[in-house]
Amino acid sequence: MPVLRANHADLHYEVAGTGEPLVLLHGLGSSALDWELTIAHFASKYRTIAIDFRGSGESLDLKRPSGPFTIPQYTADTIAILAALGTGPAHVVGLSLGGVVAFGVALEAPHLVKTLTIVNSSPGMKVRGAKAQATILLRKLITWTRGPAGMAQMLAPRLFPGDALAGRRALFIERMGRNKRGAYIGSSMAAISWSALDRIGEIAAPTLVLSAEHDYEFLGNKQSWARRMQNAEYLEVPGAHHAMPYEMPDVFHAHLEHWLEQHRGA
Repeated sequence: MPVLRANHADLHYEVAGTGEPLVLLHGLGSSALDWELTIAHFASKYRTIAIDFRGSGESLDLKRPSGPFTIPQYTADTIAILAALGTGPAHVVGLSLGGVVAFGVALEAPHLVKTLTIVNSSPGMKVRGAKAQATILLRKLITWTRGPAGMAQMLAPRLFPGDALAGRRALFIERMGRNKRGAYIGSSMAAISWSALDRIGEIAAPTLVLSAEHDYEFLGNKQSWARRMQNAEYLEVPGAHHAMPYEMPDVFHAHLEHWLEQHRGA
């Protein structure tokens, strides 16, 4: 996996295929590695670029390995990689934390964004309400006491329910368990400390908002902010959960491919 030293960090990324650039931004506790099925599916038509955020995967913050991290940092890192690759306007796909960063890139470098696909995310994850605050506090406590692997064991049955997904659950726990405790918490705090809800109307790029039927409640009503965007479409995927691209890759790829084909070459 290539590395770019920028913004006082070693930033790792994966590139495969040729064609219009397709940028894949991972969720909390994940990495570019978890986009393997999506890369394999789209690399025949697109130049796929999967990025590890600093503190995740193989990317390292050279000054503060365990953070704290910020969404502006992740945004600047993503922009730096795309600039180094000489990437023109790209189709940017972000899952959860990656969706937050995708909003940041669209706001700070709109010339780099051809389309947005926001998957189970929000432009404002600042925690509001007692129930949401309790959820975040519980997750932080579990991470401190049991580490990212313990958090993964708690989340896996909900993200990948049923016997058919047993292998995916095990892989999720193993990969998420590779995260360092402090870096994982630093990444999670970055997501819930940033909001662009007051700027959402500035984004002109065509945007697909993909929402799982059984996504986390604390992410709120995605349709409400999607309506405030200039050019957004909302689609709910029946039966899906938060980690939809990994839980239902064929369904996710079909929706993403249909969306990309509408804007390819435009």
